[in-house]
Amino acid sequence: MRVVVRYILPTGQATDALGPLVTIDERELVVDGKRGLETIPRGAVIAAKEVPPAPAPRPRG
Repeated sequence: MRVVVRYILPTGQATDALGPLVTIDERELVVDGKRGLETIPRGAVIAAKEVPPAPAPRPRG
């Protein structure tokens, strides 16, 4: 399933992870985003939801 997760970084700033949900348990979740695998503590999550698949790439030309 593809998800977007908004979470708080240790600096206090919020950021998003967008991509397939790899794993989830009671402590953390892992999203395979553009920055690679992002391990997010459950306590840092502000919001999360399932999103539709990414659109197909546009043909160049």
